[in-house]
Amino acid sequence: MSKNYKLLLTGGLIVFLLLSGIGVNAQDNRNDTLKVYAFVVDGDTIPGGRLLDVEVYTKMHAKWRQYWAEWNRLRNAVYVTYPYAKAAGKVFNEVNSLLVNVTDKQERKRIIKSREKELKKEFTSKITNLSVYQGKVLMKLIYRETGNNCYHLIQEYKGGFTAGFYQTVAIIFGSSLKQNYDPVEKDQAIEIIVKDVERMYGHRS
Repeated sequence: MSKNYKLLLTGGLIVFLLLSGIGVNAQDNRNDTLKVYAFVVDGDTIPGGRLLDVEVYTKMHAKWRQYWAEWNRLRNAVYVTYPYAKAAGKVFNEVNSLLVNVTDKQERKRIIKSREKELKKEFTSKITNLSVYQGKVLMKLIYRETGNNCYHLIQEYKGGFTAGFYQTVAIIFGSSLKQNYDPVEKDQAIEIIVKDVERMYGHRS
C-alpha cells in the first residue's frame, strides 16, 4: 500500500467520522438546551447565575480596634445604667406631678423625702458599684429621662448647698453634674444604643 493511498484513506476516514457526528447531532437534539437563571428587565431577558458566598477577612487596624473598644465600653455602660435612669426618671416625674399644687414647704419636703427613701432603698447599693465612666453615662441618661441635669435636680429637691457639694465631688472625679444631653451630635452614640435597648425591652421614649 503506497504512502499516498494511506494518507487518502486516513483523510477519508476522518471526514466520515466528522460527518457521522454531525448527522447524529442533527437527528437528536434532546441535549442541546441548557436551563439557566434569567431576569426580565424592561422586557429584556438577561441570563444570570448564582455565585457561591465568599468571605473576605482582613486585619483590623489599630484605629478601628480602638473605635470598637470604645463603642463596646459605651454600650456596656448604657445597658447597665439605663434601667436606673428609667426608674429615676419615673420617680422624679411623679414627684413633679405631686408637687405642682403643693405650696406648703413641709408638705413638699415630706413628699420628696418619701420618694427619696424609695430610690435609696432600691438603687443605692447598685449605683455605688458603678465605675466613674458608668456614672457619667447615668447622668446623661437621667437628663434624657427628666429633661434636667443632675445639678438642677439636686438643687430643686435638696437645696443649692447640697447641689454645690455634689458638683464639687463630681468635678474631682472628672465629671460634672451640670452636663446636658445632646442626642443629635455630642451624645448621638448613646442615643443609638438607647434606641437599641428600648427595642429589645419594648420601652418607648
